Amino acid sequence: MKKFILIASLLTLSLVLKAQAPEGDRPKLVVGIIVDQMRQEYLYRFYDKFGDGGFKRLMNEGFMLKNGHYNYVPTVTAPGHASVYTGTTPGIHGIIGNDWYDKNLSKRVYCVSDEAYSTVGSESVVEGRMSPGRLLTTTITDELKLSTQSRSKVISISIKDRGAILPGGHMADGAYWYDPLTGKFITSTFYMNALPDWVENFNTLELAAKYLTQVWMPLLPQDKYIESGPDGNLYESKLRGSEKAVLPVKLTDLKNGYGNFDALSFTPFSDDFLTDMLKATIDGEKLGQDEWTDFLCVSYSAPDKLGHEVGPNAVEIEDIYLRLDKNLETLLKKLDATVGEQKYTVFLTSDHGIADVPQYMLDNKIPSGYLKAKDIKASLSNYMKKYFLEKELILDVFNEQVFFNHEVFSDDPKKGGVDLLVATELASGFLLKEKGIANVFSKSLIRQGDFNEGGLKGMVIRGYHPKRSGDIAFVLEPNWIEFDKPQGTDHGGPYPYDTHVPILFFGKGIKKGSSAQLHSITDIAPTLAVLLKVKFPNGCTGQPIAELFN
Repeated sequence: MKKFILIASLLTLSLVLKAQAPEGDRPKLVVGIIVDQMRQEYLYRFYDKFGDGGFKRLMNEGFMLKNGHYNYVPTVTAPGHASVYTGTTPGIHGIIGNDWYDKNLSKRVYCVSDEAYSTVGSESVVEGRMSPGRLLTTTITDELKLSTQSRSKVISISIKDRGAILPGGHMADGAYWYDPLTGKFITSTFYMNALPDWVENFNTLELAAKYLTQVWMPLLPQDKYIESGPDGNLYESKLRGSEKAVLPVKLTDLKNGYGNFDALSFTPFSDDFLTDMLKATIDGEKLGQDEWTDFLCVSYSAPDKLGHEVGPNAVEIEDIYLRLDKNLETLLKKLDATVGEQKYTVFLTSDHGIADVPQYMLDNKIPSGYLKAKDIKASLSNYMKKYFLEKELILDVFNEQVFFNHEVFSDDPKKGGVDLLVATELASGFLLKEKGIANVFSKSLIRQGDFNEGGLKGMVIRGYHPKRSGDIAFVLEPNWIEFDKPQGTDHGGPYPYDTHVPILFFGKGIKKGSSAQLHSITDIAPTLAVLLKVKFPNGCTGQPIAELFN
């Protein structure tokens, strides 16, 4: 009898321990890679120039979604990073732009700025006053921390602060970004009061200063860049300090142009620098080395910083992607050696695409153009004063949204409501007459809409947060951008050049293959939740990508 009780007790203990421990079929490490400003078509256009160990390895040995899109506007960096990791859109997670007009504070605010915290890692003041406080929902990284009682580690790294902070969520063990004033990786007191020793040791290497002594030479002979336009064409802006918009570029010239260490972020060497940091992170934090799944978030910023200046057809963009391909190969080899093949899972996507340079399109007889928000604000403001007794009704026009000064309207609720309705109709009618504006949506029309609605209206609805967004939203015509010069370009619209981005999965739990079914980037987070066996993020509206699982 005693023997039976002992066996039963041991069996019960075994079951309890098994229930408490993470299941063995979870990856030991998840690595989320966001490439800032990457169209899906780059995978095809540059494919023959890629090596076998970077993009091609992810595409050929993993699972590729050929029809992955953003399903809202604006398609810009902060909402993109937030949407990938929350599994929902700005209408729910609240990150409606990189900056936006805060109606409560009566000023523009930055998506991750937070005066309650201070810089850690340098004497820079503003660069570290950051937190994820404006993000209203959990991320997949938060859910992993919650599920494992914070035993899993979450580390997030980028050149851009918002590219590190938003993916890491509210519970990250560390988020680190590049300080353009010192060339070091820094963080905020939101996360910690002092940098870990391994980050301090990495910063003492002064790699940013070393990279800034380099000359950016093209990887290939100039005549091999047949996937791009001629180098130094009329549609590229030259980087500050350089004489022409051509390769090669001396980084010492750029340092003189930008000052301090900011020049590095406009070159592929910032991707190299970030990859160096990633390798140090994997070793310093011992990621993927115990029974609890860890999560490493990375955002490569150089393609976006440069892409705005030169556009998607520049030789420099092709070269930066060929070099990024080598960085991905280096990172994957590091993961193979440290974590082990088929013991980690990687996903790669982008936060948005990019429009062709409008002047280039115009010169090729394709409708396109430029719109200046400050001109729209001035003309709309003057127009509305005719009807509201010279009162300043327009507080701001920003991110294709119009913000009214509600103090103008009557204190009488009935009359005030009529005034607001009249103002909305007048402003909407004015905007619709402006060249380059495709459609206009009032706040009431958006709030009455269906979250799953299609077309331009659906894109606006999903990007609109009722407490943070403006009184009117408008959408530009295809390939129209808010820009003030004929060189370089921008992004932010609802059209495929901005919405169609790579979605690649690779590694443990992922079968080989591809799919042409339509998927939104909001499907990434719930897919990871299924893989990791954790709750969906609490605002999640996406669905798991069923066809990529074994």
